[in-house]
Amino acid sequence: MGESILSGCRRASSALALVGVICAAGAPASAAERPRNVILFIGDGMGVATLTAARIYDGQQRGKDGASNRLSFETFPHLALSQTYSADGLVTDSAAGASAILTGHRTLNGALGVDDKVRRGDCASVKGASVPTLAEMARKKGLATGVVSTAAITDATPASLYAHTPSRQWQSDADLPPEAVAQGCKDIARQMLDGPKALQLDVMLGGGQAAFTPSEGTGKRLDGRDLTAEWRASGGAYVETGTAMAAVPKGTKRLLGLFAPGNMMRENARRATQTDAPRLTDMTVKAIEILSQSKQGYFLMVEGALIDKAHHLSLAHEALTETVELSKAVAAAVAMTDPKDTLIIVTADHSHGLTINGGMRDTSILGLLPGNDDDPAKAMDGKAIPILMYASGPGAPPVGELRPDLTDVDTADPDLRNFAAVPLYSAAHTGEDVATYATGPGAERVHGLMDHPAVFQVMREALGLPAD
Repeated sequence: MGESILSGCRRASSALALVGVICAAGAPASAAERPRNVILFIGDGMGVATLTAARIYDGQQRGKDGASNRLSFETFPHLALSQTYSADGLVTDSAAGASAILTGHRTLNGALGVDDKVRRGDCASVKGASVPTLAEMARKKGLATGVVSTAAITDATPASLYAHTPSRQWQSDADLPPEAVAQGCKDIARQMLDGPKALQLDVMLGGGQAAFTPSEGTGKRLDGRDLTAEWRASGGAYVETGTAMAAVPKGTKRLLGLFAPGNMMRENARRATQTDAPRLTDMTVKAIEILSQSKQGYFLMVEGALIDKAHHLSLAHEALTETVELSKAVAAAVAMTDPKDTLIIVTADHSHGLTINGGMRDTSILGLLPGNDDDPAKAMDGKAIPILMYASGPGAPPVGELRPDLTDVDTADPDLRNFAAVPLYSAAHTGEDVATYATGPGAERVHGLMDHPAVFQVMREALGLPAD
């Protein structure tokens, strides 16, 4: 289990074939056939039901037939299903899922940048389990690298590019347990800005200011360090608003933007409050503008993090809005890049338990079943049936109470918690395969049934990076 899936793929291991691992097909591309750039989009929690509901929602919002609509990346010519299980679970969390995509190694749920030899919460075990990330490998080859996320930049998926830790929770030094401090463990924020400069990301845009600044102010750090000031002192530009990001001078090579203390606002809230924070598309465009100055090419990872955050709260409307925002960011990246030299991949780290119960073609995806011969308007309890609902989550009625009648409820309210079958404080991830889309040089290697480490292999070989 500690071995890279990639090594087994190269040897066509019969053992791997027995467990259903399908490797990326074809021989590695020649240098002339490789892309200069790779952009990876991860829709956190963006399962197939989420994609279907989001495409319908997007089309309906624009006055079109939602069922025949397509999100921007659903027009990509290459498509695969990707297996998402972690080293220790049938259902992965974001840390293990993203780490598999960005390192080629499956790891334990909650761990980042390590293989399955790590021991959960054990700082000392990282030394023998640490594995290089795609971003670190790209930097060693001279490529520029960047990350964009609507979560805290120290959250699981963005941190999978640069952190090596047994716990995704250790985002600032205030989060480190005493034994980890005694063993010399570095928190995730410190790893991002305190590691070898040659391996540092060139562009980092997202939330998470608190993990980088001292607790004497608005931050969380107990060591008194202001990592943003240290970034500026090393020659990098630093911004905290969308206006400031837009004004970053041309020619800037290194940019850190932290636009919220923790996770960024969901798009509906951002619009309602008119806060001076950039959209996911704005951050994606700025990152590409800066990274494209690299003569050697670049690797960029963009996460639509708030899809998952909304799902955890049983907020289906918000999750669909955030999926559409990711689609817009992908469209912007496609428009800015040359399809002959840029490989773009769109995938998810895991799925969520969203279901679509039916409805007519002209029924709002956010509404209730209108009722016909195939789909009754009322359930056996005599109450309306929502089109969207969750397997689990805080949208379930309180324990011991019956589900509410939604007939007179505004089901299009972004703050409405959609009905869930099993009451949980936070909706659970689910374990089904997710969709992976690709376009550009090397995209043909995305097909059939793959797994997360095989997606890593496609990107590694596309960039001509050595196997670990």
